[in-house]
Amino acid sequence: MVHQFFYNKAPLSSHFSHLISLACTKMASGNVEKLELSFSAVPDKPKKDWVLLSLRVLAFLATASATLVMALNKQTKNFVVATIGTTPITVSITAKFHHTPAFIFFVIANGVASLHNLVMIGVDILGPRFDYKGLRFVLIAILDMMNLVLASAGDGAATFMSELGRNGNTHARWDKICDKFESYCNRGGAALIASFIAIILLLITTVMSISKLKPKN
Repeated sequence: MVHQFFYNKAPLSSHFSHLISLACTKMASGNVEKLELSFSAVPDKPKKDWVLLSLRVLAFLATASATLVMALNKQTKNFVVATIGTTPITVSITAKFHHTPAFIFFVIANGVASLHNLVMIGVDILGPRFDYKGLRFVLIAILDMMNLVLASAGDGAATFMSELGRNGNTHARWDKICDKFESYCNRGGAALIASFIAIILLLITTVMSISKLKPKN
């Protein structure tokens, strides 16, 4: 009788332990499913592209510097045009950026590029809250390309006139002026250097904006 009791007890305990392990497995699987559901319910927060934002800030500083340096660029010099006896007659001549239409276009183009970069900085900061199903990326890419073309056109026109002012054109009998207004030409050259740096940054930002149009997997 005792032998039969211990003989029947072993299968009963093993069956009971099997039921406990099965219940634990069910509970664990249920917790995992609840955990997965809780994680999947949390929406992904939009992330800012800090690299693109930094490039836009640098491009804004470059275009704004080029605009201000060229817009404030002027130099006044006195030239002797005649001599009466021993008294020289001098004439005061001032060189300003608005005397050359190409430099006016340069200031306008870089001013518009500065405004564009400033707006894009605000869009990069606040834009993820109002995405409108990716339409924001399309508009940004189009505006970046238009801004790059405008800034490039202004830089090209100003570069041509700067080369003409520094070296002249003997075939057209256009005299150079940079030997007379050296400071004016040097400041104009600094504005051109800043604008070319801005062109490189604008090109990079435009490529990055276009790359965002690629659908994500």
